[in-house]
Amino acid sequence: MSAPPPENGAAAAPPLAARVPELLAYQRTLDCVHCGLCLPACPTYRLLGTEPDSPRGRIYLMRALFEGRADPTPALTKHLDLCLGCRACESVCPAGVKYGEMLEATREEVRRRVPRRGFSARLEDFLLRKVVAHPGRLRAATSLVAVTRSLGLASLARKLRLTRLFLGKTAETFEKHLPPIPEVADRASLVGVHPAEGPRRARVGFLEGCVMSQLFGGTNRATLRVLRFAGCEVVVARGQGCCGALHLHQGDADTARGLARANVAAFAEAGPLDAIVVNSAGCGSAMKEYGHLLQGDPRAADTAARVRDVSEFLAALGLPKPPKRVEKVVAYQDACHLLHGQKVAAQPRALLESIEGVKLVPIPDADRCCGSAGIYNLTQPEESAAILDAKLDAIASTGAEIVASGNPGCLLQIGVGFRQRGRPIEVLHTMDLLARALP
Repeated sequence: MSAPPPENGAAAAPPLAARVPELLAYQRTLDCVHCGLCLPACPTYRLLGTEPDSPRGRIYLMRALFEGRADPTPALTKHLDLCLGCRACESVCPAGVKYGEMLEATREEVRRRVPRRGFSARLEDFLLRKVVAHPGRLRAATSLVAVTRSLGLASLARKLRLTRLFLGKTAETFEKHLPPIPEVADRASLVGVHPAEGPRRARVGFLEGCVMSQLFGGTNRATLRVLRFAGCEVVVARGQGCCGALHLHQGDADTARGLARANVAAFAEAGPLDAIVVNSAGCGSAMKEYGHLLQGDPRAADTAARVRDVSEFLAALGLPKPPKRVEKVVAYQDACHLLHGQKVAAQPRALLESIEGVKLVPIPDADRCCGSAGIYNLTQPEESAAILDAKLDAIASTGAEIVASGNPGCLLQIGVGFRQRGRPIEVLHTMDLLARALP
């Protein structure tokens, strides 16, 4: 189907729209009916109050780029960069606009046409493409950070402002957001087959991930415990790695496709699986879209169809009642890519309420982003901090002792925020809390 003629008498679809990915993205800009229902749902519109920093405004800009009526100038791309990609607009859109896919395709095109410049941009590219995308290098980098911290070198460098002087503001912000590095044993690979406790009810694959494996290794082990307790044989496939979500968010679709192909191959070689279970909302959302990312690859579509968030999977399978009591007041924080990207909201709450002693309290405006959004808190620290402040106030108003969530970015962001405020609120993954209630 050919594209409708552009507005204002502009020339018909430009050459870049002749390529399939861009054509799909361009067509999707035409789905927006400009009703404005997305405006109050958008974190940056609520914060800045400017039309170009709303989903509707950004769709206008994307369409202008595709039609050749605008160039990817720094002023224009700044509005796209300020988008968190939280997809809250998708949840309220009456026209079903696929804003997330459109944004990623546009960022890919901008990246192709305008090389990223500046030390911070090169540092981000290096970290994502040369470190995060390679499990061995990521393990080595994490170990290096652990050693420098144990020797007090990281703290000294920060006090002397050497981190910012030699590595830039982005690196300084990155170091500040890193949690305590887990022990080496918690960062060891889980590759292998882990038997179910009792009769086997399902055989599932499990994504170790990149950030999860190195910064939340204990959470991965807690997830494994819960799955086995539920009667799952868990296969941690060799050859898997980063899902590519962070790269997609930054417009580096080529790297994301390479990572996706590796994961598709790894899980295909793992044998029959009832599901591929993921405990990171951002990773699960990206993997559920592998069929779109790797168009024409039937194995990618099959992989995407099998992906389930761990809370989604356990709620459907039926988790046996955890035997231990946990006497805590708990607030559940909706991760954007779980709530808006995967439409999973009731399941994690039901799992938490299955724990005897847990009092689950609602967070006001629980559907609003915490400001983490991949590496948004590194690239847009001022806007991220303002969005986080509102989230911290909302959580604090509940009187919760524990905040549970299903995404590492949320856990890092909210954890840093409460540490800076000096508030003794524990921030845990949903699976960590469930594991506390197991034998």
